[in-house]
Amino acid sequence: MNAYTYQAALLCEHCAEDIRDHLHPDVLADADKNGHSDIAPQGPYSDGGGEADCPQHCDICGLFLENPLTDAGYAYVREMASDKSSHTSVINEWKAFYEI
Repeated sequence: MNAYTYQAALLCEHCAEDIRDHLHPDVLADADKNGHSDIAPQGPYSDGGGEADCPQHCDICGLFLENPLTDAGYAYVREMASDKSSHTSVINEWKAFYEI
């Protein structure tokens, strides 16, 4: 899944497009020309924004971005999955995606 960066946050495609749709065309063109993610969402970046130490989610809507994990990231998901009291739908989604 593609991810976008905006004001130090990761966004899903839907949320990034929603923000971009509400920006003035001149502002959007300047941000895209200069790569200013503080002004407009930038991307797309494949693989949910890339490898990370934990599963990444959209900072607006919470959608799981399906990013690859480092070894530390897999250890984190395994640890979370081993705690039976924390089996929320999110952790179950991680377990299924990462095949843990």
